[in-house]
Amino acid sequence: MTNRILVVDDDESLRRVTQVQLEQAGFKTLTASDGAEALNILQKSPVDLVITDLKMPGISGLELLKRIRTEYPDISVVMLTAFGTIDTAVEAMKAGAYDYITKPVHADELELVVRRSLEHLQLLVDNRLLRSSLDAKYGFENIIGQSKSLLYVLDMASRAAQTDATVLIHGETGTGKELLAKAVHFNSRRREKPFVTINCGAIPKDLLESELFGHVKGSFTGAVAHRKGKVESADGGTLFLDEIGEMPLELQVKLLRLIQQGEIEKVGAPSASMVDVRIIAATHRNLEAMIEDGAFREDLYYRLSVIPLELPPLRERADDVPQLVQHFFSKLKQKHGREGLTLPISLMPYFSNYRWPGNIRELENVIERLVVLTPGNEITISDLPAFLRREHPSIDNLNIELPSQGISLEAIEKELILKALEKFNWNQTHAAKYLDISRKTLIYRMEKHGIQRGNSAQDEEEAERALD
Repeated sequence: MTNRILVVDDDESLRRVTQVQLEQAGFKTLTASDGAEALNILQKSPVDLVITDLKMPGISGLELLKRIRTEYPDISVVMLTAFGTIDTAVEAMKAGAYDYITKPVHADELELVVRRSLEHLQLLVDNRLLRSSLDAKYGFENIIGQSKSLLYVLDMASRAAQTDATVLIHGETGTGKELLAKAVHFNSRRREKPFVTINCGAIPKDLLESELFGHVKGSFTGAVAHRKGKVESADGGTLFLDEIGEMPLELQVKLLRLIQQGEIEKVGAPSASMVDVRIIAATHRNLEAMIEDGAFREDLYYRLSVIPLELPPLRERADDVPQLVQHFFSKLKQKHGREGLTLPISLMPYFSNYRWPGNIRELENVIERLVVLTPGNEITISDLPAFLRREHPSIDNLNIELPSQGISLEAIEKELILKALEKFNWNQTHAAKYLDISRKTLIYRMEKHGIQRGNSAQDEEEAERALD
């Protein structure tokens, strides 16, 4: 699209010459004889750049500049000035002009300044669009789900984003740890700076130090040039250390130094250098158990977990599964050009009843497989993977007699939990698996109903016999 330029000058001859020079360079050009006419044109016509004389009767070029910056902030402005008023032109640049050109105007100089100004303007527009897309992609509100456990984590993360405190995200593989880390970064004051990721478990241990901290030329075989490390690349921004539990002990000491003092030492460098990074780490491993085994430094653990965030597994967010299914289904239909494909609501229980050991990542992969491989325009039961089609016990098999006077749902839930615990001799893990809930959920519901060992009639009788 051709850029539109408005030339404002009370000197008709200079105005015409400038217009011709710009049109020969391929720009569409409008002209105005003073500031008032220029403002009138701006109200009616879209313009990318205004080139205005500094000294004009009525509204001066400086005043016109200030009006444009206030009313049309997306328009770039270049000032025309005589040699003796360069100081005023510099003042205009401080007020928001992109550049200035001294008279007489030379065609080559004019084209160069105009092109630079328009490139700068496009960069600002691109950055704004990028920032908007990042906001849409990485806002906390765009992490799918409304379960209580997830909303608690998002609330904690949104408050953490307002600080530079280190964050430690714990969660099973596929729960969205990197997505949460990006949300923290892009909602922080560091959002304009880099977000740099390094997977501590994906890089060989003998290369991890160089990858993290960089190296100088000749520091080891193959180091043919100076290399900037991930930490230095993240200067001013955020460094995301994924799978921090895989970091070797000798590197943990150097990471601790970075967190405490903001210093790094490149491989082969004679001295340390300073950096400013915010650390977010993530792991699926039990770091506290690793500390007891001597595999992870206790002092580093406490430095990392200033703000600990625990992402719940998908099996503890069963209510979020339908929303996630719909989200991925819509996204992947568009990606693979299958907008006409439908997913009946009657199939949703198959997704909700599965425990999703691979969490959100597994769910997304299953949906993508269905979108790609379903032959018809509607997904059917036969299209579902075998593990989703496995039959779950029907309520009809429980032989529940419903009394005519009504029944307490709370009492039924309590009785089912008691029966399951008794069936497995009060082994909570086995009882939870039998009831298709997590152990944490079972404990919560036991506390809710006041269930303790000894609540059942059999346990009470055994207790009485023991007293006899």
